[in-house]
Order: sequence, then structure tokens, then C-alpha cells
Amino acid sequence: MADRRVVITGLGVVCSAGVGAEPFWQAMLEGRQCVKGIDLFDAARFPCRIGGQLDDFSARSFVPKDYRKAVKVMARDIEIAVAAADLAFRDAHLETRGTNTDGKSDVTPARLGCNIGAGLICSDLDELGAAVNTAVTDGKFDLRKWGNSGMNNLTPLWLLKYLPNMLSCHVTIIHGAEGPSNTITCGDASGQLTVGEARRLILRGAADVVITGGAESKLNPMGLLRQNMLGRLATAGNEAPASACRPFDASACGTVIGEGGGLVILEELEHAKARGAKIYAEVVGFGASCDPAGIDVLTPTVGGLDLAVTKALADAEIKPDAIDLIVAHGTAVAAEDRLEVQAWRKAMGPAADKAMATALTGATGSLFAGAGAVELALAALAVKTGQVPPTVNFTQAAADCRLNLASKSRTGDIRHAVTGAFGIGGQSGAVVLKRYES
Repeated sequence: MADRRVVITGLGVVCSAGVGAEPFWQAMLEGRQCVKGIDLFDAARFPCRIGGQLDDFSARSFVPKDYRKAVKVMARDIEIAVAAADLAFRDAHLETRGTNTDGKSDVTPARLGCNIGAGLICSDLDELGAAVNTAVTDGKFDLRKWGNSGMNNLTPLWLLKYLPNMLSCHVTIIHGAEGPSNTITCGDASGQLTVGEARRLILRGAADVVITGGAESKLNPMGLLRQNMLGRLATAGNEAPASACRPFDASACGTVIGEGGGLVILEELEHAKARGAKIYAEVVGFGASCDPAGIDVLTPTVGGLDLAVTKALADAEIKPDAIDLIVAHGTAVAAEDRLEVQAWRKAMGPAADKAMATALTGATGSLFAGAGAVELALAALAVKTGQVPPTVNFTQAAADCRLNLASKSRTGDIRHAVTGAFGIGGQSGAVVLKRYES
């Protein structure tokens, strides 16, 4: 199995910049600003009232007709993953039980795996609140009353909407994936970590195709509250939402919450060639790290990103100066941006100045568990096309935040790209892509 190679043959992106790889890519190349005032719920009393939200979105358009009733028991995170999966399989022209009405599949079900990153799924407050209200006596929550009758006001399948592994669960059911399945919940690093693990599944012969990536929506009252309590949000951008999120910029004042995610199709090279698949890029390196200091969630950390990048380069058997593009994470939280640049410089040395760099957060907001695979999709498209999107809202680098970023699209010979991300809690991951060469 040592000679097995892993390539990307399909991209599924769902975020405010676009639903589908092509709309997303065009928005990125144009430097489109996709953050606006939140209207999914009443955010008027929150210090930050803006976000990268998905408008008029439902997974019903991305599932077989006989599965549409199940959308009722999907939290928004699950719906995003299900939509991204459908888009990815169709982009790869890979027929599965979910995309082919005849139920036929281009891959043996037992050889089709699934690795999806997820976050903390917030329960619907209206739904939960109404049930909790039935267990209130004289203005106080009565635990006995809740146990005896209150929770009976929730649908029996209520919990199945909010378990993180349900993203993978629905995707595997819809598409008939019977191979290895896993869920990783490591915040923003989840996308890179799932892709790295999925690649290993294929390399060791446990699967021929794996759908992998991540999805999350923190664009809800609890998500907004938690990020505000962590002091990470741009509270001064409510009057000009489109330009509020400014990664690596001298005027960066915090991040904004976006919702979305991406799933990509990883495929063993010979399997892909046998069916004439288009190939975006080859996945040649993966690295992960963890910084124990991340347990202090109020102190910025990038989860040992420098070590993750160093490992990924070593796995790819290349030196830092072989990297032509860095797809950075860029949360726009000033302290995190500074630490991230330090990590890139520690891992790559002078090569960090040479390689072109970009970050997507200014356009979409922070996508959390959905970020990594969207960043990977951007990297794959850049490697395939030789185009590098601008870093939206970047005009002047903050002190100690100097990467080779630009405010306009660029072109270049991109043979290797690296993408890395980190999450609150101290985890990080990095993936190296290479232009496919037969």
C-alpha cells in the first residue's frame, strides 16, 4: 500500500460567499465582502450584531426526496454538512446512493469512508425554552417536574439534532457509505485534522474514497454570547459590517461569526484515474499538534501551529522554500493573528516572506469547525488554477503580522500550497497540497 496516492476530486462549499465551489471561488477572486447584519434571530441586544450568515438555506434541496422528512431532525450544522456532501459528490461526478436515483454507486460502499469535523451544536432555544417553561413553578425551575413531565414536551428524537456525530451519520446514511466513519471536534482545526486522518485511511488501504471536512454554525444566541464572553468579537463594526473583519490588518478589532463549512472528496489516485475523474490537487502532507496551554481559553494560543506545519512539510518531504502559497487562518483577533504569523515564521523561516499568502475570514467571518475544509478547498482551487484570491479587508499589515498578503487577486506558478488552522483549546492542524503530476 506504500505507493498509494491521495487526490482531491470533489469540492463542496457552503458559506455566505457561495453555495458550491464555483460561486464560492468567484466570490473569493472578486474579494467580495459577505458579512452583514444578523437577521436569523434578534441580535439587537448583543454587542456584535453582524455575521456571515447563509440566507434562504435549507438542506431539503440537497437530499433525496425520500429523505426530506429527516431534515426536521437536523440542526443547522447538520444541514450544512449534508448540503456540502451532496455538492462534493456531484462536483466529483461520483455517483452514490444519494446522488443516483437508481441507487447505484461508483464506489463500493464498504470502501467509502466519512470523516467530518463538528463543533458544539447549540440546541434550538425556542424549542428547548418552551419545554423548560413547562417545568417552572412559582418562577423557579423544578428539576422533579422536568424529569416527570417537562422533558416529555420535547420530541423523542430531539437529542439526535444536537449530537456532533450526526453530521457524519446523516451523510453516511444518505450516500450509503459503509467504510470507516469518524467525527473530530477540535474547533477550527477540525477540518485539517479530518482531512489528515482521511488521507491516512486511504494510504493504509482502509478505503478508496473518503468524504471529509467540517461544518458548523455558531450564528445563534448562545454562540454569539460565548464568543463575546471570550472577548473575540468585533463589537465596533456594527455600522459597517462588510469591512468589520480584518485579518492581519493594522485595524483588526476582532472576528465575526460566520456559518458554513466544506467537504471534499479524497480519492485513491488509481481509483480516480480509472473513472476519469478530474483532479484538483494531490494531498501530500499532514501534521497536527496540541498546546496544553490552550486549556486557558481566555489566553490566546495557536495550538502549536508551527509544529503542525513542520510535521506537514516533513510528511510531504519538502523544504519550506518549496511552498508557493500559504492559506492562513487569520481570525482577525489581533493577538491570535500575531501568534499565527510567528508560528508560520518559526516553521518556514525566510520562506514565509517568499510564498504568497491569503486568508478568507475577512469575506466570510470565522467558520470555526467549518473553516479548515473551506480553506483547503480554496488552496486546491488555487493550485489547480494558479490564481490566489485577495485577503478581504486587508490594507496594511499589523505590527508583527507580516505575511505576503495582498488586497487584490494574483496569479502565479503554484506547485505546493499549505493550509493551517488552530482552535480554542490548543489544537492545530496543517495540510500540504501539491499540483497533480501524473
